[in-house]
Amino acid sequence: MWPLLLLVAFLLFPRARAGQIIGGREARPHFHPYMAFIQTLTPVGLTICWGFLVPEDCDDGSSLLGKLKPTSRLPFLCSQINIILGIHSVTAFERTQLLIPVPRHIPHPRYNQQNNRNDIMLLQLAYRVRQNEALRLVALPQTEEMLDPGTQCTVAGWGLTGLNRRAVTLQEVQLTIQRDGECHSRFDFYTGQKQICVGDPREGKSTFLGDSGGPLMCNNVAQGIVSYGDRMGTPPAVFTRISRFLPCIRRTMGRFKEWRPE
Repeated sequence: MWPLLLLVAFLLFPRARAGQIIGGREARPHFHPYMAFIQTLTPVGLTICWGFLVPEDCDDGSSLLGKLKPTSRLPFLCSQINIILGIHSVTAFERTQLLIPVPRHIPHPRYNQQNNRNDIMLLQLAYRVRQNEALRLVALPQTEEMLDPGTQCTVAGWGLTGLNRRAVTLQEVQLTIQRDGECHSRFDFYTGQKQICVGDPREGKSTFLGDSGGPLMCNNVAQGIVSYGDRMGTPPAVFTRISRFLPCIRRTMGRFKEWRPE
């Protein structure tokens, strides 16, 4: 098995921030063992985001997803990318941690930097990994069926927990799927076909700066990936709809198989 990392919305623009757990709590260590910490060394410094693993053959429903802003104009695409798996704290060393380089990455060919459409990318890990208590795969959706408004889902991440407070340990929050109209009224470029509107405005719980790339887990299936929200982290936020990209994911995994080293 050659695991892949599916990434989305790595670099965030001033008009549309995303990625902070607001109104959540610290997760139990390794309760979300599919989470991955992504380090990208670019000419201008080190950048971080989050992801989650997917096996080479997604037809069996196992997977792990994350985020990266896939535009060929960004310098990090020519830079070094490393993945840290089995991590709970971003400051303390844990025996479960595993550092793996990324030899190949494929952005969506029609990613649009201006409106965040097709905000998704696949990464290939350099070598096989073995599942354990701190490293597990997560299921991808098997159909393009839409989620019903009111569905309860969970998001985890190491982003900000307030406007000036960054999390050291993995945080989690339960969010509710909203009707598309909630996001249409807030975001000019929102589209329900490729994105999911998540987070009840009345509850004050959301993702924000620093959580980009984290999966939206609904009934133990990764249905979305944190993409963007408003400047203050007020819900709802916008997630990339994974099910809409299943054909593209499968085609890309086929290309990774052709490149697999002996």
